[in-house]
Amino acid sequence: RWDSIRKARDVAKKKNGRNAPSPSVMIAWAVVRAMEKHAPFRRLILEDDRIIETENFDLGIAVAIEGDRLATAVITEANKKSWPEFVKIYHGTVDATRGGRVDAMNAPVVITSLGAFGVKVGAPIVVPPSVGTLFVGTAHRELMPNGKKNETAEVITLSRTFDHRVVNGAGAANFVHEIKGQIEKFKVPGGTRATASH
Repeated sequence: RWDSIRKARDVAKKKNGRNAPSPSVMIAWAVVRAMEKHAPFRRLILEDDRIIETENFDLGIAVAIEGDRLATAVITEANKKSWPEFVKIYHGTVDATRGGRVDAMNAPVVITSLGAFGVKVGAPIVVPPSVGTLFVGTAHRELMPNGKKNETAEVITLSRTFDHRVVNGAGAANFVHEIKGQIEKFKVPGGTRATASH
C-alpha cells in the first residue's frame, strides 16, 4: 500500500514545496533499510565469479538517457547516509547521470521504474556485479477485499529479479516483504543518522 508514502510526500511538500523529496527517494531509502537486514542483497558478483559481501554498500538507480539508453546512477555507501544527505545525493547523482556522468557500478541492488509511463509491472534483468534488480510499478488503485465490503487502496507493484548463485526464491521473497513493510510504515526520518525501521 502506498498510503504512508503519499502522506509523507504531502507533509514534505507543505514543508519544502518544490524541493520536497520525491516518492522515488523514499522508496530507495526503504530499499536500503531492507538491504541492511538481508545479507544476500549486500553481496557482489565479481568478474571471476567470486561472491563478496560488503558491510557498507552502494545502491544503483537505473536512469533513462537519450537514445533509449540506460545508465546507472550510484549512491555510494548508501547505508551510511543521513536522510538529508541521502535526498541530496540521490537527486544529484541521478541528474549527473542524465547529464552523461558514468559512475563505477558496485551496487548489489539496482532500482528501476517506468512509473512515468504508467507501467505497473516489469521483468527486469540482473547485470553483474549486482545480485538483484527491483522494478517499482506506478502507483494505482486496486480493489481490496475487506470482509463484507470492498474498498480501493493506492498500491504499487514490486517485481524483483535475482541471481540464483546468491539467493533463492524464499530469500528474495523475504527481502521484498521487508521492502513492502518499510514502504508501508515509512515516515520522513527526523534524526541525523540512518536507521532501519523495526
